[in-house]
Amino acid sequence: MESLTTNSQTDRKSLAGKSTGLALFFHKLGRQKALMAMSVPFLIWLFIFKYVPLWGWTMAFQNYRPAKKFSEQAWVGFDQFKFLFQDEGFLRVLRNTIAMSTINLVLGFVTAITLAILLNELRQVIFKRVVQTISYLPHFISWVVAASIVSGALSTDGGIINDILLKLHLISEPILWLGKGEYFWGILGVTEVWKNVGWNTIIFLAAMTTIDPALYESAEMDGAGRFQRIFHITLPGIKPVFIILLIMNLGHILESGFEPQYLLGNGMTVDFSENLDIFVLKYGISLGNFSLATAAGIFKTVVSFIFLISANQIAKRAGEARLF
Repeated sequence: MESLTTNSQTDRKSLAGKSTGLALFFHKLGRQKALMAMSVPFLIWLFIFKYVPLWGWTMAFQNYRPAKKFSEQAWVGFDQFKFLFQDEGFLRVLRNTIAMSTINLVLGFVTAITLAILLNELRQVIFKRVVQTISYLPHFISWVVAASIVSGALSTDGGIINDILLKLHLISEPILWLGKGEYFWGILGVTEVWKNVGWNTIIFLAAMTTIDPALYESAEMDGAGRFQRIFHITLPGIKPVFIILLIMNLGHILESGFEPQYLLGNGMTVDFSENLDIFVLKYGISLGNFSLATAAGIFKTVVSFIFLISANQIAKRAGEARLF
């Protein structure tokens, strides 16, 4: 009897708590009418352009033909997905995508954090501004121009890379860098670093400005050297930003880019340069197999979602910063 009474009281408290929580939620909602009204256009845009197009995912389960109505399409279940995972071409582009994304992820973080720390340690303000400006500029160059510059630098006919290597006697004859598939991932990684390292430092430099200067002064008074201050103050200070960016980037692990692979790749390097985005373009537009291309797109979205949620949960359990 006492147990039933206790349970009843607990239930009432729980309901009262939920009621209080809902009342508090609607109370806060009422106090933020202006913000809610401002967010309505964004929510409408989000629904129209991000959720309504999901209707097109039905094509992945059909043998879609553009000339037929939706009711006349032949439904094939998961046949497109089965074909996808049995296709050697898809497995190859999946390998290429993961490899290029991983290289870009590692090189991107390492170079951006290193450059940000070096800039943060500079005391000559003018020199610091010059270095920042020079490092930011490549980010604003279009990939068409950037690919042209890279192709020229790696050319066997007067390319600066081959010329330097020949003068240093490191090679005996010019190398066709963009003609060998095994070099493609490295060339792409270096190109991404050259183009985006300056831009990627901005958020880390901003994070460093939030670190209390008193920590550096105290560490200096205690005899800590520059490297000790970097390892014990600067790096822990930017750790939350690093983790948030890492989680967001893991959510894009199957999006290694499109333009650089499309512009720098060629028939001789296709086994290493073709990624998922190019695969979808080739099957969806060039060959008109919309169903297979949609299935590949769904696979990419699902994997990205799993990576994002998993990384966020791992960060949560580790007690680190997280997205939600």
